[in-house]
Amino acid sequence: MHFSQPCKAPARHLQRGRAWLPSGSSALRLAAYAGLAFLHLPLAFIALQAFNDTRAGDSFPVAGLTLRWVRLALERSDIRDAIALSLSVATVATLIAMLLGTLTAAALNRDRFFGKNAFTTLLIMPIALPGIVTGIALLSAFRLMEVTPGFWTIAIGHATFCVVIVHNNVVARLRRLPDRLWEASMDLGADTLTTLRHIILPQLGTALLAGGILAFALSVDELIVTTFTAGADKTLPIWLLNQLGRPRDAAITNVVALIVMLLTAPLILLAWRLTRDGDANPGGR
Repeated sequence: MHFSQPCKAPARHLQRGRAWLPSGSSALRLAAYAGLAFLHLPLAFIALQAFNDTRAGDSFPVAGLTLRWVRLALERSDIRDAIALSLSVATVATLIAMLLGTLTAAALNRDRFFGKNAFTTLLIMPIALPGIVTGIALLSAFRLMEVTPGFWTIAIGHATFCVVIVHNNVVARLRRLPDRLWEASMDLGADTLTTLRHIILPQLGTALLAGGILAFALSVDELIVTTFTAGADKTLPIWLLNQLGRPRDAAITNVVALIVMLLTAPLILLAWRLTRDGDANPGGR
């Protein structure tokens, strides 16, 4: 009795067809690259248009390359004032955030007390809520206290969410530190403040620096909360928002947008690098 052999040709054709199909990892990689291109190509387009030799500032392909718009942007006092205000506010907000964020992280990491979970929730609330809600709440509070909106109201408004950034970074690092550091310091007679100053803070260096850098970058780029707390002052994002109704200045607007990207993008990348290195070696040893 003879049995017919199974036909292997279809299987070979099926395997050959599958070779043309991307694997799961390749498909995910392509999707990731497509997502990155979707996010960053508009930024590259703005950077290119900042040097476009036409006042419209949105023609493509570009008519030519020029530094004229950069020179005109730097000559305008309103742009220089907006840049100076944004940098000053970000500096003050970052200093406040680094101080309060470190203290709250140290207090919430080890100590247990009544209402700890509620306090943690209230601490992260400003960054969890929509910016418009935070802005309206701050404006209402300043009006009740009869505080005139200006530099300090902007700085306090930015500090409300910058504190959360620093707090989360420091808490994440504290949780990875071994308890023996605290215990050894206490056994040698050091109190809590001495231990925090001489033992713990040196271990938090990169986490604290990364949190401060990220908070500074977010403060420079913040718009919604600033709109409610700035009053008559104009930070760089508010200046850009007002320029949307002035198409004749589109070229200069592209230059200022490029300045914002150059101020914030390197800081965010540096914060990411510090956080990554700190995760690999939290104790700096």
